[in-house]
Amino acid sequence: MSAVATIATAPATATGTTPFRHFSATLLRRALARHAEWERKEFTSSWEDLPVDVYLKDGATFRRRRYSQFHLADDRLVPSGQIVFEQSKEVNSLFGGVQRHFEPLREDVAASALLETVVFSFLDNLPGKIDRSNAAIGVHQIRITASRDEASLPAPEGIHEDGHHFVAQVLINREGVSGGESQLYDRDRNPIFRTTLLEPLESIVIDDRRVFHGVSGITPAPGATEGIRDMMLIDFFPLAD
Repeated sequence: MSAVATIATAPATATGTTPFRHFSATLLRRALARHAEWERKEFTSSWEDLPVDVYLKDGATFRRRRYSQFHLADDRLVPSGQIVFEQSKEVNSLFGGVQRHFEPLREDVAASALLETVVFSFLDNLPGKIDRSNAAIGVHQIRITASRDEASLPAPEGIHEDGHHFVAQVLINREGVSGGESQLYDRDRNPIFRTTLLEPLESIVIDDRRVFHGVSGITPAPGATEGIRDMMLIDFFPLAD
């Protein structure tokens, strides 16, 4: 039987730390230097194998996605089995209250030492603290395809929160696209930061309890008829009781 990962609105926390961190590609490039080039290429190529996100409205096909959840045991990343992804309506007005059944990460991707390296790189660089002994970790592989035929919105929800404690947003690849600006807002929805992730492995990590976020739409770059924007999102939140 599938478990259900219910994600509700997390309360704001009183802390003096910055509610987000923006990293150049250097952070992950250095961490991944221990892995062979073939491992890195094989990991990146797994974005070519994502199924269409069937929960998009009106039969849209611009988003492809996989999702798996993990926990930590003896400082290792351990798959948590088949998970149904669900967010509350308070967090996600567009998809909230819907149990979404995404295909899991491929077994070779979920078991890869490279994925573990990426996850721990962010665990060591969160804009706040999390209890690792009770941490759940959700990993999303997402591809947004830009074409002339349909609007391509990386975040159809608009300005939103995810209902986690922390979220890492990692650019894996972008080809032939314009747009895709990442935007952060304070809890009064005043803009506080914006940037366009351009270099593979460039990333932003947010405290989801203290900021809202959004991403502008993407379109094919001048001279291109189609393009892609590949992202990995890593959610950090307490395990359910």
